[in-house]
Amino acid sequence: MLTANVRIRQLNDAFRSNMQGGQIFITPGISELPIDSQLALLEKVRTFYQFDEDNDPHNEHDFAAIDMQGVRYFWKIDYYDPKLECGSSDPADPSQTCRVLTIMCANEY
Repeated sequence: MLTANVRIRQLNDAFRSNMQGGQIFITPGISELPIDSQLALLEKVRTFYQFDEDNDPHNEHDFAAIDMQGVRYFWKIDYYDPKLECGSSDPADPSQTCRVLTIMCANEY
């Protein structure tokens, strides 16, 4: 049987890599970038796998920093209930969770 953290990590990786099964938000700083830069950043988020103890202490693959063209960006996955009214009671259960990926400039954090 999978532990909750392993299942959460699997669900996060699947959502992030195929961009399906949740919602994706970008901040104003990202929306102001040229479309080719937005697409390049989205691809970096989608293919990010350089997780380690320092940037992923809970081993859930839910946050990372990316440097692109000399600028630092963050992405974060949060877990909400299916109606997006409050936090999910069980992020390991996709029937109880809507994943929300937010991509932002580090200075917007």
